Amino acid sequence: MQVDNLLDRALQLEFLSAEEGVYLFENAPTAALMYVANQLRQHHVPGNTVTWIIDRNSNTTNVCIANCKFCNFYRRPGHEESYITSIEEYKQKIEETFKFGGEQLLLQGGHHPDLGLSYYVDLFKELKSLYPNLKLHALGPPEIAHVAKLEKASHQEVLQALKEAGLDSLPGAGAEILSDRVRRLISKGKCGGREWLDVMRAAHRVGLTTSATMMFGHIETNWERMDHLVQLRQVQSEKPEGAKGFIAFIPWPFQDEDTILKKIKRARNTCTGDEYVRMIAMSRIMLPNITNIQASWLTVGKNVANVCLHSGANDFGSIMIEENVVSAAGARFRFTADGIQAAIREAGFTPQLRNQQYEYRELPQNIMQQELDTANMIVD
Repeated sequence: MQVDNLLDRALQLEFLSAEEGVYLFENAPTAALMYVANQLRQHHVPGNTVTWIIDRNSNTTNVCIANCKFCNFYRRPGHEESYITSIEEYKQKIEETFKFGGEQLLLQGGHHPDLGLSYYVDLFKELKSLYPNLKLHALGPPEIAHVAKLEKASHQEVLQALKEAGLDSLPGAGAEILSDRVRRLISKGKCGGREWLDVMRAAHRVGLTTSATMMFGHIETNWERMDHLVQLRQVQSEKPEGAKGFIAFIPWPFQDEDTILKKIKRARNTCTGDEYVRMIAMSRIMLPNITNIQASWLTVGKNVANVCLHSGANDFGSIMIEENVVSAAGARFRFTADGIQAAIREAGFTPQLRNQQYEYRELPQNIMQQELDTANMIVD
């Protein structure tokens, strides 16, 4: 194999194998990967615009029986700190989100043994009746698989019921690494890689837009990283005609602070800024049928994320009014609406607010005023 030949094939939108991806990742200069990935980004998303979103990542419950070794957020059933979020709490969170200019609730939780399909159907219907304009980007494949097992129903039956109750899109949560070797060691209580992919296939069949993720930098091999991308690419190629399927891909490095995975498996977050940039570039190269690649500023910070905008990424994600799971394992970075737009401009791009479907939104009036006030302070 030769680096130049593989990069030329990538520029032709060819599907590279996992082995070819590993060879590129381990042998190509970072600058070469960045250049090719940026060319591909311009093919998929031409221009100088980088998108971002305002939403809130709230949790239905912290009760979970999956026992993931990288998660500090969950509590076992009956734990004194366990909770199920009430409607009054949702109302407060949603109204605050609207106040900050958001329109979406990214709603996830744990594998609660007592919360079945009727709970989520009733919850989604009530939230949509209270807030008809609210967008629900909710749950994820492991939660869908968990509910399906509780109900002895198919993935598609569960997803169809949730869609009819108000689910707008399905996040790519719980992908971690789609190798069952890895999943047995870090998240044995969750669905396997094949079932995660099958839930996404079912979501695409019922017309739900989805995203895909990867949490890397723990006990996986480089081949398992690349095979993860190959499997996502395959599911995307199978989506029904007219379906959007995976609308975005978001990779982030494992956050290891106080996790069982760090203590027992001695896994460490050793991902450098250069490695993250290379993974963003490889994501763009290996996924020619997924349009949007998001840089995870939440886990790598502004400076590295800015470099990623020149390495294949075209989206900066959310300002995260609330986020509890990744932060519980050590993610400390935060952005305001002003800050995320300033960071995008600093990297040489034009910020553009979007919705979950990657459609452009106008800046809410209160954010526009904040920007004017900031500009006036700079002038003064």
